[in-house]
Amino acid sequence: MEADFNEIFGQAALRSKPSEDLEGFLGEKRKIIQPSSLKDPKLEELKTVLIDWINDTLKKEHIVVQSLEEDIYDGLVLHHLLARLAEQKLEVDEIALTAVAQTRKLGIILEALHKSLGLPEEAVQKWNVALIHNRDLLATLHLLVAMVKKFQPEKQLPQNVSLEVVIVEVSKSGIKSEKYTENITESSNSSDGNSKTEDAIDELLKLDPQKVITVKQAILHFVNKNMARLGLQVSDMDTQFGNGVILLLLIGQLEGYFVHLSEFYLNPSNNSEMTLSRWIHLRH
Repeated sequence: MEADFNEIFGQAALRSKPSEDLEGFLGEKRKIIQPSSLKDPKLEELKTVLIDWINDTLKKEHIVVQSLEEDIYDGLVLHHLLARLAEQKLEVDEIALTAVAQTRKLGIILEALHKSLGLPEEAVQKWNVALIHNRDLLATLHLLVAMVKKFQPEKQLPQNVSLEVVIVEVSKSGIKSEKYTENITESSNSSDGNSKTEDAIDELLKLDPQKVITVKQAILHFVNKNMARLGLQVSDMDTQFGNGVILLLLIGQLEGYFVHLSEFYLNPSNNSEMTLSRWIHLRH
């Protein structure tokens, strides 16, 4: 058993209904967030961003969320988010007062959400009706993050948010626990290796024309500074990079290699000669 299990189990008990006791865990595996992870500033930042996103989205409905644990579980907020973001109007009660009515409503909402999200089965297993209704923070975070990615992919979420989680299994023979780290948002150094480049390009395209001109001038200054040793100068990025020659020579200067002039055309006059220059710089 983990050294801090008593504290963890106490946390779960505080979140549970008063009638629940140890026997309520028998035969089940439950994920419990380590208390230390709940104090992580990155988690607090993510929760704040998600709350602000919900409130901005539902501003016209005059719905205000203050707590992800206390304001999502009954299905009211998810119902309105689905209607606003996916334009789906479900035949469910606006306000469900009893636990039975709330879980029934959540079942209908999550079924519709899953169709809109279009996620694989293993992804949607991170949450379910029981977990959301029981105010499970981990499941609620996974669901809301998935919704942001689907319906507002341009929204910037805090990266590298992860939680230390303990899987608790209670049986008549005793208690077993296993600790691991569960990722909530993507890492900044994602596996495709292109996320930073794509983000930078996206941001550049959002700039006003005058700022784009300033960026182009800065790039020209960088190019010409490195091409000065060859006695070359670039004045028009839109035309002088098209044949591949300048790019090939620039890469050679930056990477410290030399391509003999006999291997490419310094002044290509047709498309095949331009293609040769482009192929050489890709090969290197």
